[in-house]
Amino acid sequence: MRNYLPRICDTLLQNELASSGAILIEGAKWCGKTSTAMQSAKSILYMQDPDRASANLTLADTKPSLLLKGDSPRLIDEWQMAPVLWDAVRFEVDRRGIPGQFILTGSAVPADGKTAHTGTGRFSRLLMRPMSLYESHESNGCVSLKELFAGNCEIEGEGLLSIEQYAFAICRGGWPAALQLTPANALRTAINYVEAVINMDFHRVDGSEKNHERVRVLLRSLSRNISTVATSQTIMDDMQANDGAMSDKTLSLYLNVLRRIFVIEDQSAWQPSMRSKTALRISAKRQMVDPSIAAAVMRASPEKILEDFNTFGFLFESLCVRDMRVYTQANDGSVFHYRDKSDLEADMIISLNNGKWGAIEVKSGSRQIDEAAANLLKLNDKVNQEKMGAASFLMVLTGGQYAYKRPDGVLVVPLSCLKP
Repeated sequence: MRNYLPRICDTLLQNELASSGAILIEGAKWCGKTSTAMQSAKSILYMQDPDRASANLTLADTKPSLLLKGDSPRLIDEWQMAPVLWDAVRFEVDRRGIPGQFILTGSAVPADGKTAHTGTGRFSRLLMRPMSLYESHESNGCVSLKELFAGNCEIEGEGLLSIEQYAFAICRGGWPAALQLTPANALRTAINYVEAVINMDFHRVDGSEKNHERVRVLLRSLSRNISTVATSQTIMDDMQANDGAMSDKTLSLYLNVLRRIFVIEDQSAWQPSMRSKTALRISAKRQMVDPSIAAAVMRASPEKILEDFNTFGFLFESLCVRDMRVYTQANDGSVFHYRDKSDLEADMIISLNNGKWGAIEVKSGSRQIDEAAANLLKLNDKVNQEKMGAASFLMVLTGGQYAYKRPDGVLVVPLSCLKP
């Protein structure tokens, strides 16, 4: 077995086990759900075990309770292969009446109507994403998001990665298995993931046949528009220009499948209270769960994306969003973006469920830091702080070398300095 690198989700899972009868860990294939669940499980049922898969499915149809027997917490891996197990687990949790009984993992959301009950009150959900740079030991963690929200904004530090290393991290992705490979082989991981999505996973969600080439063309269009607010019409026009025409209805269907297998995770718009009437843009930003998916779809190597710094900038922003989502989840919050009718924007708004918030602009280089800081200060002035409170921090997140606090209070932080 490969060495297990601790994940930020480890602590989150322990918290859920202490409070819920069953925990569902969802997320993209290969992001490490099973390995993380195994650290806490006392017994395991592998639904995809080729020696037992047929027998397990038969048993699920006849007497699913037998599949639940084993020491607790019992891990049921890829439970969606037999959706009836959801209701069986729910019933067993009710019967036992104690927390920490089952861990379910799944890399696809079953179609509506496959389970009889929602699981409310019995299940908790934990969304797991590919590894952040802090988890892969490529961030030194000298700047803590938790500490920033606690008011400790006097920062200093030096990042670990060069621009070339960020480009490699983008193309390799946060797939745990890739970290065990040579650099050349690690770059193949995301390519293999994309091919599996196009040729197998996409069609297994609802069992219907879909056009492989259309899926590929759609992924290319989404990749070209990553970290932008491209509309559905923009995506369809882009596909039309690249020999992949698709109707609005079909696009909606395909996008829904990509969400259900956790390939795309768009970034919703933040809608705060403002000091004066300001029309806010509410379109979501197009994002993949990991920037390596976009790089792999476009067959972009680290060297290639550095030759096109505009593309590198969008992919670097996606890398930042991935990591900030992991860190923000550990602080009980969500990641949004902001844009208003005057085109004032912030690439990320970190909004915690306790009401605290911070604003971030992403800049891959150092030349635009002054402009980014000015935009963040302008946004802070526009927000109705009587209702929203003042920002806990304003940050320019960079691919640069040093972390520091500017005289105007804006923080400049390399991505390779961050941790939860």
